[in-house]
Amino acid sequence: MTDERKDPSELSDADKPTGNVSSPYDSPTEQFPTVSAKNPLPRTDDDLDFGSTNANSLTEQIPTYRAPGADQPTVALERETAYDAPIAAVPTAEAVAGTTETPRGRGTLDLGLLALRLAVGGTALVHGLQKLTGIWNGPGLGGFETMLADAGFQQAKWMAILGAVGEVAGGALLILGLLTPVAAASVLAVMINAWALRQASAPGLEYFAPDGTEYEMLLGICAGVIILTGPGRIALDGRRGWATRPFVGSLVVLILGIAAGVCTWIFLNGANPLI
Repeated sequence: MTDERKDPSELSDADKPTGNVSSPYDSPTEQFPTVSAKNPLPRTDDDLDFGSTNANSLTEQIPTYRAPGADQPTVALERETAYDAPIAAVPTAEAVAGTTETPRGRGTLDLGLLALRLAVGGTALVHGLQKLTGIWNGPGLGGFETMLADAGFQQAKWMAILGAVGEVAGGALLILGLLTPVAAASVLAVMINAWALRQASAPGLEYFAPDGTEYEMLLGICAGVIILTGPGRIALDGRRGWATRPFVGSLVVLILGIAAGVCTWIFLNGANPLI
């Protein structure tokens, strides 16, 4: 006996079910449509004809899922501006090695400027005190006034006061490194008049001491150098920018100091120091 299913048409009358006895094969669960020329099997998406009354086949369209808020208009996202910036090229090792410089300090520059300020400022200070107070066998303010009057200066009294105070104040400020350009310009103006006075007292050009002008010229040039270089960091002006990196302002102060000394000699004395 086998379990093979036989076609109902091949069953004999004895094998056919009688009465109310039912068989699972007598009531199929679903009847598939008959394929004919009118209703061929769909082969493409166009043959499915979803929702059409003239569909060639029995098909069912699955409903489309729509998320909440799908009916709202789409908002375009703004692009970050950082992504639009050009990408900088990474320097190569050769370029870095060729352009990188080892930072250097100032070395002993500030110490040298301090020594220069102490020398010029100290010399101007002691000579100014000689003229102002008569200390260290100096002429005093009266003797200095007489000397200026004999040299042909007008307003000798005021010139003596301004000259002595200019040397004392300028020398003290140079030592401290305070208001350094103005202090050096004051010493420079005084040394210009001292040079002209020394030069006018002897005929011809004299340079070597004691009759020459080497002392006045040396102090005047050193005062001008301090204006151009600045006082350095070892000074009360050390934190100022022009103390270590002077620029146009220092050149202007130098010109003003020279102009003050020359104009004082021309308008208050008027003699030609070169004859």
